[in-house]
Amino acid sequence: MNQISRRQFTKILGSGAAYAAFSPTMVVTNPSIRWHKVTTKASSIVRLSSNENPRGPSPRALKAMTDAYSLAWRYPDEYADILAEKLAKLHDVSTDQIVLGNGSGEILKLAAAAFTDDKRKLVVADPTFEALARHATTAHAEVVKVTLTTDYRHDLSRMLAAAQGAGLIYICNPNNPTASLTPKNEIKTFLAELPRQTKVLIDEAYHHYVESNDYESAIPLVKEHPNLIVARTFSKVYGMAGLRCGYCVTQAENIQAMRVHQLWDNVNIMALVAATASLDDTRHVEQGRSSNTAAKQFVYAELDRLRYRYIPSHANFLMIDLGRDVRPVIDSLAKRNVQVGRFFPSLPNFMRVTVGTRPQMETFVATFREVMV
Repeated sequence: MNQISRRQFTKILGSGAAYAAFSPTMVVTNPSIRWHKVTTKASSIVRLSSNENPRGPSPRALKAMTDAYSLAWRYPDEYADILAEKLAKLHDVSTDQIVLGNGSGEILKLAAAAFTDDKRKLVVADPTFEALARHATTAHAEVVKVTLTTDYRHDLSRMLAAAQGAGLIYICNPNNPTASLTPKNEIKTFLAELPRQTKVLIDEAYHHYVESNDYESAIPLVKEHPNLIVARTFSKVYGMAGLRCGYCVTQAENIQAMRVHQLWDNVNIMALVAATASLDDTRHVEQGRSSNTAAKQFVYAELDRLRYRYIPSHANFLMIDLGRDVRPVIDSLAKRNVQVGRFFPSLPNFMRVTVGTRPQMETFVATFREVMV
């Protein structure tokens, strides 16, 4: 086969890649031939179940991926270094304080592997994101669940009391599935009182959506707390859930303990270049936060009219109190092509709904009214 230049290769695929990125009703059946339109029922489903960002990646990220097609034959090492250097500069840390992950999910798995086992338990809130607890269970660690406060904050005083014998404490802030905040001053007090031998992982997956003076990132606190690990992801406001790229910031000693459990070349080159480009597109982040807030306010107003309670959301999803078992409602919405979040046993009357586009939320509200009549 004749060789083509990088520029020619980019030109051939560029228009198709951009079109596919902005048109979720398109898939590739054979990328060397044509684009094929989806005609199945799946194209009409309103998916509000996985806290994804329907705005998708930044235009800069799309261009970076298009330009990187011809680099697919290369291992991603140098591009991982570029992203790590950019993140280190962003957070005012050294590159040996950054670990890149295949999504922040891999960071959680590494932390469980490094800091929990049959002699070092894990302490988590209930409910919270379940992945870390599942990984710790695989490591034969005891998992201690501490119920959230009545206003859905992490009960840090009780979590601190449970820290005896713990290798790791997990704090998701804002929390998933409640979209609630644990205030910054409570986090600082907790870190000051936590024994140094116990690690704490603060998951900031939804950091960019927060608009509250009661919150701030814990990343600057890494300098004074050697047991602190802070995880971030490109899956949410950056719209890269399908690409899988995340990272954590912590002190070098923790990095060394985590790296021994990590695959080499764990993040693919497309995710790396897209993430690197996304960091430069602050406008995309600001627009994403703004559109998310506007869509939430629309749903809030509709729920107020219908007199349904909800937990004020600091993320790209919200929890609605139906006042009854949520499972039949989830099923009824699914039958009408509206997918919402799964059942959470500790909040059996609450339904988690991802904040999508305004048209998606209008469809959700109309379908919700129909189901709840």
